[in-house]
Amino acid sequence: MASSSDPWVREYSEASRLADDVTSMIADRGSLPQSGPEIMRHTSAIRRKITILGTRLDSLEALLSRIPPKSITDKELHKRQDMLSNLKSRAKQMATSFNMSNFANREDLLGQSKKAADDMSRVAGLDNQGIVSLQRQVMKEQDEGLEKLEETVLSTKHIALAVNEELTLHTRLIDDLDDHVDVTNSRLQRVQKRLAILNKRVKGGCSCMALLISVVAIVFLAVIAWLLIKHM
Repeated sequence: MASSSDPWVREYSEASRLADDVTSMIADRGSLPQSGPEIMRHTSAIRRKITILGTRLDSLEALLSRIPPKSITDKELHKRQDMLSNLKSRAKQMATSFNMSNFANREDLLGQSKKAADDMSRVAGLDNQGIVSLQRQVMKEQDEGLEKLEETVLSTKHIALAVNEELTLHTRLIDDLDDHVDVTNSRLQRVQKRLAILNKRVKGGCSCMALLISVVAIVFLAVIAWLLIKHM
């Protein structure tokens, strides 16, 4: 391979190290609790690095397409294409394991799955008329790719709108629940006040009853004492 001063080689080395880092983080994820903030932060960090890896892969593909003709041998070009393909497959596998479908489909949506070398081979040997026809075909493919991208964006928009409506509904339900809780709390407070008043009345009634019983008992004892004295 070319020296480490080659921009493509440097970019590939960084992307490869990033992929190794993601692999290590995925392995460490198995030792974390299955739920909780710790694993959520760890998973979020993995997703961010996978996204960064996808950007680096796009940069690698762009660099590879801009390599001047005959600056490297065909063997080296094919070797780099294979290295990039393997790294992309590895990144897609990691993204798929985290349900990052947008990452896995990004090339198909943008129509970038074909390599620059294949495009060059399509142009080779064509006359002006053939090149014009090829350009029209490429433009048609790009338009189709943009249409797919538009469909994806619209689908994402509809999903976002549905989620927003769902959140609005839940917000209204929570507000209604709060209103019911306030009304119930107010009623409960009124009932508690009434119970407190009733409790005081019951206590007062018991005191009067006890006093009345005491008076009756005293009168009864006085009558008995008077009868006893009268018959003596």
